[in-house]
Amino acid sequence: MCTMITNTIKIEGSGKGLQGWFPLKAANVSYDHPFNAPFEHALNIDFVNEAQGPGARVAVELSVEAARELIRTIEAVLKVADEGGHIV
Repeated sequence: MCTMITNTIKIEGSGKGLQGWFPLKAANVSYDHPFNAPFEHALNIDFVNEAQGPGARVAVELSVEAARELIRTIEAVLKVADEGGHIV
């Protein structure tokens, strides 16, 4: 059964697709059926720039365990960077 759990956030960054680098403007985050990953459900993240069309997209499908480990790792790296005075 589809969960229909989805959030979209505005972001700033860059992504690399088939045509090279492009600016990222949003991330669509969902917990639902993945397209390719071998799970019943996955954390799915689509980094997009809708103004540049469907080619400006980087998709990620993660297991729950991988998603949680990624969250912990991102938080840990940002904490060290902040404590080191690298984030202003």
